Amino acid sequence: MEYRRRLPHVIPDDRWVFVTWRLHGSLPQGVYPPPHLPSAGHAFAWIDRYLDGSTVGPQFLRDERIASIVRDALRRGADLGRFQMRAFVLMPNHVHALMFPQAPLPPTLKSLKGFTAHQANRILGRTGTPFWERESYDHWIRDEAELNRIVAYIEMNPVKAGLADRPEDYPWSSAFPD
Repeated sequence: MEYRRRLPHVIPDDRWVFVTWRLHGSLPQGVYPPPHLPSAGHAFAWIDRYLDGSTVGPQFLRDERIASIVRDALRRGADLGRFQMRAFVLMPNHVHALMFPQAPLPPTLKSLKGFTAHQANRILGRTGTPFWERESYDHWIRDEAELNRIVAYIEMNPVKAGLADRPEDYPWSSAFPD
C-alpha cells in the first residue's frame, strides 16, 4: 500500500511496521531537523529526541486517564484482529507502536486516533482543537535484526528520556508486566 500526505507512506503487505504519532502542537512551528541530516531515519531520530526532552507543548499522555485510553485502544485493536502488536510505548507527547497490520493501516490508524482523541478531549473538556497531528511516521521492518532493534528502541524510550530506570518499570509500555 502506498499513500501520501506531507510524507510518502509505503507499507508492503506482510511486514511489521514501526509507527509513531504525536500530539498536535508538540513540535512547535519552525522547529525542524537540521537540513544536513543524511536520511529520513536521522530526521526521525532528531524529532524523537526533541519530543523526549521537550517541556513545552501538550503533554496529555502524562495524564493516567488519557494514557489508559490510548493503551487500551491499542490493545483492543490487537484483540479485534486489526493488527498484531509486538511493542508499544506512550511517551508524554507521542506514541511508538510496532504493528503487523491485518487490515489496511491508514483507516486503522485514523480510527484509533479518532477514537482516542474524542475520548481524551471529552475528559479534558476540549472542543474544536485537534488532539493528534494528522500525519504519522511509519517505517516497515526489513528483517529480524531490525525488528529486534526497534522493539528495544521502543521499550527503552522512557529510560532514555529519564521517565523510568528500567523498561519494565514504565506502566505505559509493552515492557511493563501486567
